[in-house]
Amino acid sequence: MNSPTQDKMYIPTYDDVLEAHERIKPYIHETPILTSRFLNELTGAELYFKCENLQKAAAFKVRGACNAVFGLSEEAAKIGVATHSSGNHALSLSYAAGRRGIPVTVVMPRTAPQAKKDAVIGYGGTIIECEPSTTSREAVFADVVAKSGADFVHPYNDPRVIAGQATCSKELASQVKNLDMVVAPIGGGGMISGTCLTLSTIAPNIKIYAAEPLNADDAARSFKAGHIIADDAPDTVADGLKVPLKDLTWHFVKNHVTDILTATEDEIIAAMKLIWLRMKIVVEPSSAVTLAIILKNPNVFKGKRIGVILTGGNVDLDKLPWMNK
Repeated sequence: MNSPTQDKMYIPTYDDVLEAHERIKPYIHETPILTSRFLNELTGAELYFKCENLQKAAAFKVRGACNAVFGLSEEAAKIGVATHSSGNHALSLSYAAGRRGIPVTVVMPRTAPQAKKDAVIGYGGTIIECEPSTTSREAVFADVVAKSGADFVHPYNDPRVIAGQATCSKELASQVKNLDMVVAPIGGGGMISGTCLTLSTIAPNIKIYAAEPLNADDAARSFKAGHIIADDAPDTVADGLKVPLKDLTWHFVKNHVTDILTATEDEIIAAMKLIWLRMKIVVEPSSAVTLAIILKNPNVFKGKRIGVILTGGNVDLDKLPWMNK
């Protein structure tokens, strides 16, 4: 890869994905595909759930984090890495840095789920809190990097991260043949960009749909407008999907995504509960947005073979979203 630490707008290629997969294999799981006859009958589709909630650190973001960390030179690694994140990237980068034995500092919103903060600390990360807005995150983080000189591993707008996330759909395409569509959540766009990178190369006939909370629908509005629209501090139960698209992820979204569909808070919570109840697995709200849009749009998905990426399973068990319903 062309020195992506110096060229953050380097657009990763499928060769980078292949290199990333070899680099990270010792540190990740090839996550399983699960199916549910009940959910197939309910949606009228064949759903193949790619369970990144069963990934190391319970999040797909371990893929991109490991690719960035283990791709560093020895000299850069000694200084360490840093990032800002609402949770899953923070804990994933902490996991990766811990495996390499290097320092990691993460800026997290004070409102981030305690389970995600606990995981960061458990993996050896140092947390600096900020206000729950993109503006605050980036301002506090700039100060951290200025003082430490650590390598900034952006949660999603980083070619190393996108190449790592792309290994998820690479696995999916080999595990399930003849898919018509893949549905993945969208926030900043790291997972969806990786999905676009892989599938546009090895299976360009597969349509890619992005799932987004209606309360944080800046990506859907960007898609319709043809340019990035960034919300600063949206409020949604899907805490992993609050951040806006950036230039690198926008490149993949505008060129390869078929459509971005949204779900309400109630629809997301109902879908999350359904997955817990029927599939007996723990997923977080950001994962459940995928099933929510499939249930909501039978005209789009009925009769199709669909890969559904469940992106993570880090939830605060004392504050499950249906407890107040």
